[in-house]
Amino acid sequence: MITMDLTGKRALVTGSASGIGLACVTMMASLGARVALNHLPGDEAGPKQVAALRAKGFDVIAAPGNVAIPGEAEAMVETAITALGGLDYLVNNAGTSGTSEPIPPSELDQMTEEFWQLLLNTNLIGSFRCAKAAAPALKDGGGAIVSIASIAGVSSQGSSLVYAATKAGIVNMTRSLARGLGPNVRVNAVAPGHVETGWTAPWPEERKQTSRDQAALKRNCKPEDIAEAVLFLCASASMVTGQTLVVDGGLTL
Repeated sequence: MITMDLTGKRALVTGSASGIGLACVTMMASLGARVALNHLPGDEAGPKQVAALRAKGFDVIAAPGNVAIPGEAEAMVETAITALGGLDYLVNNAGTSGTSEPIPPSELDQMTEEFWQLLLNTNLIGSFRCAKAAAPALKDGGGAIVSIASIAGVSSQGSSLVYAATKAGIVNMTRSLARGLGPNVRVNAVAPGHVETGWTAPWPEERKQTSRDQAALKRNCKPEDIAEAVLFLCASASMVTGQTLVVDGGLTL
């Protein structure tokens, strides 16, 4: 369990009504940070999680908005920054696979224009929109950006070639943003392996077991494992920027 004092720090975590994002919000808030929990407008899970975290005494506010929509993403970031009184950390976690079952790379007909646009706008361009909107506030305080990539963007196939391409884009964009926003803002990414979330819960047990068997640590990641890496890159690692940290228990070794 990470122990550090984040009192006075302000963070925005996109796509954080569940899974990795919620784990990041919970961990940061439990360490004293004031955190904006972003969720899709109309998603009841967002306000419920905010209420539950506030009931525990955590300083968490709701930040509704869809990062996939131009203008809405930027407005959400700006509103959150105003409500928080500034920004120290941005966690670009919002993302989608666009499919409940993996699509083989040979199935090109399933890679429709609509499918590409959904994943590009959410996973890749959405992260850029938020980073661009948050940059002035992050520069003021010497903050950090951490984006959630995937082993699919580094060495693994992923749920589809489109998903893998967007996550590879995150890895590349992380390096470019680190150059563009340095020296005031550090920019890094975390590439999770198989994570036990609501996203992967419906997968066949055989698929989950295969991931466990192939991992050097013989277990799949939990959201908290990824949140620990995110927190490390946000609040520590002062000389690390432009890097992608693989957190997969040795799955891709």
